[in-house]
Amino acid sequence: MIKPREALRTSELLRRLFRTTSFDRFLQEEGDSVSMPPFHEYLCRLCGERGEVREHVIRRADIERTYGHQIFRGIRQPSRDKVLQLAFGFRLNPEEAQRLLTAARKRQLYPKLRRDAAILYGLSHRLAITEVQELLERQGLTILGGLGND
Repeated sequence: MIKPREALRTSELLRRLFRTTSFDRFLQEEGDSVSMPPFHEYLCRLCGERGEVREHVIRRADIERTYGHQIFRGIRQPSRDKVLQLAFGFRLNPEEAQRLLTAARKRQLYPKLRRDAAILYGLSHRLAITEVQELLERQGLTILGGLGND
């Protein structure tokens, strides 16, 4: 029986990419490592790993139920804000939330941006989504899922 190749760490993949003399050969040898699963598959795997129920994650994320299930089924592609809401729904720490954003192919949180810093604070202090929304509002920042960010 052929064993599937173990996934490479990003740092190792980068090392190999920088050392290769042929991008075509790199893709030929590492092609499987240069692809990411669809976001909804990542979410389902995360639910399994964490023993979470989709419905509970969606509720804690304060995402409308039908829309949340469409995200989990791959019917809808979430905005960056919805992905961040899911991070709070899963109760992720900042590092895990950054991975979730990457899996969704969204820009990572950047602490030099005031709004992103507030969100990172909320993640690191394990705040509920409602507490983060209040924090953002108090700071005069757009809440998650607010106008222009959804």
